[in-house]
Amino acid sequence: MTQARKHIVSIDHAGTYHCVSRCVRRSWLCGWDSYLQKSFEHRKPWVERKITELAEVFACSVLSYAVMSNHFHLVVSMLPTEANAWSAYQVAERWCHMFPRKKPEEHQAKIEAIAANTANVAIYRQRLHDLSWLMKMISEPIARRANAEDKTNGRFWQGRFKCQLLLSEKSILAAMAYVDLNPIRAKVADSVTSSKHTSIRIRGKAVRGDLKAATKPLKPLLGCQSYNLPTLTEGEYIDLVDYTGPPVDEAGLLLAKRFCERVEYLDLKSIFLPVR
Repeated sequence: MTQARKHIVSIDHAGTYHCVSRCVRRSWLCGWDSYLQKSFEHRKPWVERKITELAEVFACSVLSYAVMSNHFHLVVSMLPTEANAWSAYQVAERWCHMFPRKKPEEHQAKIEAIAANTANVAIYRQRLHDLSWLMKMISEPIARRANAEDKTNGRFWQGRFKCQLLLSEKSILAAMAYVDLNPIRAKVADSVTSSKHTSIRIRGKAVRGDLKAATKPLKPLLGCQSYNLPTLTEGEYIDLVDYTGPPVDEAGLLLAKRFCERVEYLDLKSIFLPVR
């Protein structure tokens, strides 16, 4: 049963979430539109770049993502303690990065004005570790840009993004692998290496031909690196995703079975995080 967002997401406590945001009416607004006979594939990098940019602004750790033709997935951990450690100036600087002024002197004056206002600093600090604000700041600029390109107005994304709280190491790994395998399950890619606009492609490039990189502990892809992921190396995670991948039957049962087999092989413990 659908639950209110306030029962799933707590602004004041750390949490890891699997989020999905879909285009309105599930239209193919970021892929090949068979009705218009037109490709919108060039919009997928827009979403990727925005996720990368905002990961360095918000108090969060991006664990995995996948940009599809009519939706995108994001597995992210929100970290209020990171935001609480920032100075007033750092909060103002991060906030103004998202809303820059055209002239450098005006931009600097805006930062200093916000930093000097305690009430505004408190508001912006909270927003910078708020999952809803993160998803809003990813979606809104993409919608404006796409509408301007199409010379239209109105909604580009559905009004609300879907969100699932991940409470254990296994659930976090399962969500990360599910997201990274989305293009393969949708049959737009036949392997991890050919899977575009996904976090697994970035991880694969980082370790390709570098044995030392493959043996390093699994870390968040973007954002705060202090978040502790399950006890895997980068190479083991890529192996997990690759092994779990094709072929997958219609019900996805083979994917689930392979994932469980691989997790058992890697001897991962199911350590549940505290429910917030």
